[in-house]
Amino acid sequence: MSKLKKDFYLRDDVIQISKDLLGKYIFTKFNGKTTAGIITETEAYAGIIDKASHAWNGRRTNRTEIMYGEAGVAYVYLCYGIHHLFNIVTNKKEVPHAVLIRAITPVEGIPYILKRRNKTKTDKSTAGGPGTVSQALGILTKHSGTDLTGNKIWIEDKGIKVKEKEIIVGPRIGVDYAGEDAGLLYRFIYSP
Repeated sequence: MSKLKKDFYLRDDVIQISKDLLGKYIFTKFNGKTTAGIITETEAYAGIIDKASHAWNGRRTNRTEIMYGEAGVAYVYLCYGIHHLFNIVTNKKEVPHAVLIRAITPVEGIPYILKRRNKTKTDKSTAGGPGTVSQALGILTKHSGTDLTGNKIWIEDKGIKVKEKEIIVGPRIGVDYAGEDAGLLYRFIYSP
């Protein structure tokens, strides 16, 4: 096991971190139940200069304050009042960068994942979107601020090396409000 350490998240290039997270394993352990999946899709959010970011133009709210804090913690927010979306805070304090985990391939704790998703078998829809990722892993808004070097939510490098040519790059989804920033190629997909 090689859990990612704080210095992985402290780097200043949110694009590179988004790519580097592809192929890593995200784990959760809640109430003695461990679940995990391989990260297959991410989106980068570049803080105050990124109109799609919750912290665009230095915006600070009770919800987004976590983005201005320490790197390597979870930022989980509610989207449309129903979907809990899991992000990873990166960069140094006061630089509110984050990476949204958009999709995973479940690999551990499948029975728990299926129960949480009300399914009988895994398929593309099990954890193929950011809301279903959190549901599959049991992540809720109450986990915002969780230290990702701890034992509730963490990410491991298990030696999968994703080459640049294996990464599909495109614009982010659902950020039309961001004007020209909606077209930034900040979404990264890996199909293992």
